[in-house]
Parts: sequence; C-alpha cells; structure tokens
Amino acid sequence: MKKYTLPILMLAVFEAVAVTLWLTKDNVFYLINFSYIGGSVALGIFLFIRRYRHARRIVQLLVGLYMLVYLGLICRENMQIEGFWYYLFTGVFEAATIHYAVAKIFGPLLFGRGWCGYACWTAMVLDFLPYKVPAQPRKSLGWIRYISFAASLIFVGALFLAHVGNIERIMFLAFIAGNVLYYAAGIALAFAFKDNRAFCKYLCPVTVFLKPMSYFSLFRVKCDKEKCISCGKCRRVCPMDVDVTDNSRNRKNGTECILCMECVRNCPKGAL
Repeated sequence: MKKYTLPILMLAVFEAVAVTLWLTKDNVFYLINFSYIGGSVALGIFLFIRRYRHARRIVQLLVGLYMLVYLGLICRENMQIEGFWYYLFTGVFEAATIHYAVAKIFGPLLFGRGWCGYACWTAMVLDFLPYKVPAQPRKSLGWIRYISFAASLIFVGALFLAHVGNIERIMFLAFIAGNVLYYAAGIALAFAFKDNRAFCKYLCPVTVFLKPMSYFSLFRVKCDKEKCISCGKCRRVCPMDVDVTDNSRNRKNGTECILCMECVRNCPKGAL
C-alpha cells in the first residue's frame, strides 16, 4: 500500500480544502466540487502507478470538461482569468477567486504546474493534436504571456471604470469568446511551431501566476544520478523542455514542468 501514498495524500488535501470551504462558506457546493476534483486527480495518480497509459488524459477530461461545460457553460461562471479579476474587483471570494487561489496561486506551492498537466480545459484539447513532442527548440517568446495577462486585467478594469451595466452577462460572453480565442490561438501556434504546448509556453496569461510559486513546488520530478546514463531521452520527450536531470530549483525551464510524467514513463533506467 505504500506506493499508493501519493494518491491518498492528494485526495486528503482536496478533501481538507472541500470541508474547510463548505464549513466557512456554508455552501455544500464546495464540498462536492473539490471532492470531485480531488477524486479525479487521485484516480489519475492511481492509474499512473498501475501503469495505465492514458491516466493523465482521463484526469484532463474529467476535470477539464467539468469546469468548461458544467461550471462555465451550465452554471455560467467565468472560470478564465477575466472571471478572477471580476470577482477580485467586486471583493467577493467566490467561484473564480477560490479556484485561482487553490489551483493557480497557492496550490503550485504543493503541486507546481500540475494544473496545466491535469486540469486545464485548453490544454485538454491541445494535447490531442499531433505534436506531443516539440519538433523545434523553445523560442524566446515567453514575454507575450505578460501582454495577454495585462490585456485581461485592462479589459475587466475598463468595464468597472466605465460602470457598464449587466456586467455578469458580459463576463459570461467573455468566457465563451475567450475560450474560442484560446482554442484558435492554441491550435494555430501548435501547427506553426509543431508543438502542442506552444500556447502554454508563449501566450497563456495564467502562467504569470503559476510560474513564481512553481519554483518552490513540493512535488517535483527528481533524478537518481546513480541510475542516470545521460541518454537524453527525458529531454526529448518532455513537452515543456524541462531539464529533469538537474535536481536544483534553478534547472532549465524548471517552473514549466506540468508533471505529465512522460520523462518518468520513458526513462530506460527508472532514474526519474
């Protein structure tokens, strides 16, 4: 049972968040919501331990579709970064602000950019494209994400400054339009750079939150130097160009690791 400690621990963390929010917010939705997400993540880790090839993809679909279809389209909550700004400006700790606090601001201290690998509904679609392994070296275009980050903040800020009416409906429409733009840009970038994760590397505004905290992540892929034969296979299969053979926190592209475990799966010596 020792090898199942991680999925049990992950489920326990999500359950702790679920119960805490349920009791403090007096809303059973949070108990159901975080229990479902925690259960999905724990299931994925369990399947990975059991060497099921599509473990991560199952989690992506379970969590990604839940957040996109149920929370976004059915419940009409803007779970994109614009929704975070909206609730932040209104001073309400609900929906998107809680989601960002748990998954994208403080959560990365525990699981790094695991959100990108297991729950993002944009990456959920992009990972079905044919360029799972980057065909070209990473470009120096990461600065674009700060422009999209600023644009989202300016957009929502302008709505409040202009005292626009029916802002909740606008935010829902912005959620739909934002997803269409993200998918279009993500697919275009994937084919342009022959890299499914080009959107994540260069354009996604959420990574501005994720990267700083991911530096201190508790869960990290580490290399057993005594087993490693420096074959370079882990670097070749990594969708985010991370040097996982370097155990320091300053390793190349270290804050980009999405814990997809492709390096672990493909290591011929089990060094990772």
